[in-house]
Amino acid sequence: MKSGEAHSPHSGKKLKAPDADRLRADLEAYMTRRGLRSTEQRRVIIDTFFGSAEHITIDTLLREVRAVDARVGYATVYRTMKLLTESGVVQEHKFGDGFTRYELSDDDAHHDHLICLECGKITEFEEPAIEDLQQRIAKRHGFQVRAHKHEMYGVCAECQAKSRARR
Repeated sequence: MKSGEAHSPHSGKKLKAPDADRLRADLEAYMTRRGLRSTEQRRVIIDTFFGSAEHITIDTLLREVRAVDARVGYATVYRTMKLLTESGVVQEHKFGDGFTRYELSDDDAHHDHLICLECGKITEFEEPAIEDLQQRIAKRHGFQVRAHKHEMYGVCAECQAKSRARR
């Protein structure tokens, strides 16, 4: 498993996947409203990104895109990810390691993150009790939540076990 790759929790409960078809339609509508063209390079970048299962960085995405079309440059990937983020189809994450990571943004498939500070593993999880508590707190304060993210930073079980083994 690569550093930065997403994992579902060991509880056995499968996280709901983002609705890629709806997100692609949303992106197409956004581009049409803005009068933007769907170039061949942009399509390759978008298709590669949508096919990625991890919280991907621009550098990793660029390597994957260049495996399909070696002519694609860093700036084109960067601008395409900026477009996807501005359209609301993609969410940008900065997990404190100096890299910006991207994932599909689907409110219906919302999840939170556990980030290991030692190996960089990102574990996605859903917890209805946390979601309910956030809503109750917002309601108590007369606050309308439009978006939120919950990130916890620490040390994963595997890194803790390695640390114990070294002692």
